[in-house]
Amino acid sequence: MSKLHFTTKHANEATVKRNWYVVDGANQTVGRMCAKIAAVLRGKNKAYYTPHVDCGDFVVVINADKVKFTGNKMEDKIYQTFSGYPGGQKGEKASNLLARRPEVVIERAVKGMLPKNRLGRKMYKKLFVYAGTEHPHTAQKPAELNFNK
Repeated sequence: MSKLHFTTKHANEATVKRNWYVVDGANQTVGRMCAKIAAVLRGKNKAYYTPHVDCGDFVVVINADKVKFTGNKMEDKIYQTFSGYPGGQKGEKASNLLARRPEVVIERAVKGMLPKNRLGRKMYKKLFVYAGTEHPHTAQKPAELNFNK
């Protein structure tokens, strides 16, 4: 009786095919949308997903200023920064940050869901977030990525 040997095919930079997707953030919940975006950036939506290889696709997020939070997060959630100096800790409410720089809300949420290493930083560079409906990536012909059921 002969043994059957199955080998697993691992993806590498030469075999990965990258697609472009556009996500409309209007009326989307921040955490749910960003979790799905992070999975696409990692490549978990592909059959040949390999954890140690960047298999992910490019994602363009538009209408970042129209995202929403559930519950009281708009007033209770605080985005903190620290300069490293004494007294250099600052905090800003989610409502203020969303009004001032709406791209940062999406970028920080997605970045926190990616690996904290070289590979995660490489994946993060494939994310492009814009407050309005216009984006400069029309030449790449991004497909629409819809998360609603």
